[in-house]
Amino acid sequence: MKLPIRVSDESREPIYHQIETQIISLIVSGQLQPGTPLPSIRELSSHLACSAITTRKAYQNLERGDYIKTVQGKGTFVKEVELEVRKNTKTKVVHDAFLKAVEQGERVGYTEAEMRTIFDEIISSYFLDKK
Repeated sequence: MKLPIRVSDESREPIYHQIETQIISLIVSGQLQPGTPLPSIRELSSHLACSAITTRKAYQNLERGDYIKTVQGKGTFVKEVELEVRKNTKTKVVHDAFLKAVEQGERVGYTEAEMRTIFDEIISSYFLDKK
């Protein structure tokens, strides 16, 4: 199974964290249902062109976070995530993404008003394109 995730060497975020965040998003959005088998560490690292150590670290963090479960000899599977945890996680994922965008905007010199204008344009354009 190929997961619809991408990693970037250009990102300031470590690759293992990029993998982890995207898999969490797929789980809490319902795109990956409980019981869904995940690719092996080798498969995923090959698909993403990153090291198996990096992918293993992401899987270990996901397992510690109670999003996935590894069954010896069978593979790694998506776990059932409680509704409240899914809701809180979805909010955190979007919040963190917005926060990074605002921080980047500030770094390049945008004012709060300019960032709000950009944000409104992006939201309007995105949902207009969805119609």
